[in-house]
Amino acid sequence: MPELPEVEALARWLRPQIVGQRVMALEIHRPLVFRNLLSHAEPEQTLVGRTVRDVTRRSKLLLISLDDDFWLATHFMLTGNLAPCEPNARPRVRDYYRISFSNDLTLRYHDLRGMGKTYLTDDLARVPGMADLGPDALDPALTLERFLERLRPHRGEIKGVLTRERAVAGIGNAYADEILFAAGIYPFRKRTQLSQEEMARLYDAMRQVLEARLAVAMESIPRTHDMHRREGLNVHGRPGEPCPRCGAPISEIKVARRPTHFCRQCQPGLLLRN
Repeated sequence: MPELPEVEALARWLRPQIVGQRVMALEIHRPLVFRNLLSHAEPEQTLVGRTVRDVTRRSKLLLISLDDDFWLATHFMLTGNLAPCEPNARPRVRDYYRISFSNDLTLRYHDLRGMGKTYLTDDLARVPGMADLGPDALDPALTLERFLERLRPHRGEIKGVLTRERAVAGIGNAYADEILFAAGIYPFRKRTQLSQEEMARLYDAMRQVLEARLAVAMESIPRTHDMHRREGLNVHGRPGEPCPRCGAPISEIKVARRPTHFCRQCQPGLLLRN
C-alpha cells in the first residue's frame, strides 16, 4: 500500500504537471473505483473544463483541487496506481478510469484488486475516514510533546498504535516496521510499556525514516511511476534475510494476514504472537 512518502512524492511530481491545466476528458471504464459524492451532477459534466488549482496530500490520500471547490480524493489502498499513459492507449483489464488535461497529459488509474477509491466531492469531510484523521506524521506542528499526547490514549501494541490514523496519519504496515527497527523497539510491546526515552526515540525514528523514504520516492516515482516499488528497506519484506545491523535473520510474524518484519536481536521482546 502506498504510504505517506509515496503519495507525497506523487503529489510533488504531479503539481507542476497539472496545476493551471484544464480537465479535457474523463473516461470511467469501471465505475467500482470512481465514487461520485455529488448529488446534482455526473462526474464528466462536473470535471471537464475545470482548472486544477493544487495537488496536495492528506495522510495516504492524494488530493486534487479544482475550480469552485471541487476535489478528487484518491486512496490507493493495496494496489492502486495513478500514472501517465499515452492519450490513445487502449484500456488495460484493471484500468478503472483516465483523466486528460489541456497540456496533453493523460493519467490512468490502475488497480489489480480494485480496492482503491477516487472520490469526487465538494466537501472533503464527506470522504470516508477523512474527518477522523490525526495530525500528519511529517507535520512540523507535530512536536514530540504533541506526538506523546496523540499516542497517550492508545494502550495497545505499539505497531498497531503507529498505524492508527486517528493517532498519527500517514504510516502503514511497511513504514511502521522500518520506524520500529530504526528505534530498536519490539513491534508487539504495549505502548504503555515504553519509557519516555523510548517514545522520544520512536518520534525521532518516525521523522528520520519518513523523510529518508520520501527522498527515495522522489527519485523513484518520476522514473518508474510505480507507487508500490520500494527499494532499500531494512526489514520490511525481507523475512529470513540478514539484518543490516547485526546479521541475524529477519523474523516475520503474521497477524490477521498482515506481516510484521523485525530483528529479534536489535528489537528484543517477549514473543506474544504465533
